[in-house]
Amino acid sequence: MTKTVRVEISGRVQGVWFRAWTEATAKAKGLDGWVRNRRDGSVEAVFSGDASAVDAMLEACWQGPQHAAVAAVDRYDHDVPINPGFTVKPTA
Repeated sequence: MTKTVRVEISGRVQGVWFRAWTEATAKAKGLDGWVRNRRDGSVEAVFSGDASAVDAMLEACWQGPQHAAVAAVDRYDHDVPINPGFTVKPTA
């Protein structure tokens, strides 16, 4: 079953390679979607794929890369179609 979610990750998540880590981790899990920095200092991402892989990615986001300090991972349902692959988008 395919699952798609949008997440907002807050804490010390910019300037610590969070986007690159997210891209590599999502690709390794076979997920489609995207990641980008937000001007408010958070990171936003959309993950789409097998429900268990999406759930595993959500759990991984609580750790993030080595120098990250994640305070929250807020999850929202997402019903906008997602292109195949995983990309890094410009800051919004």
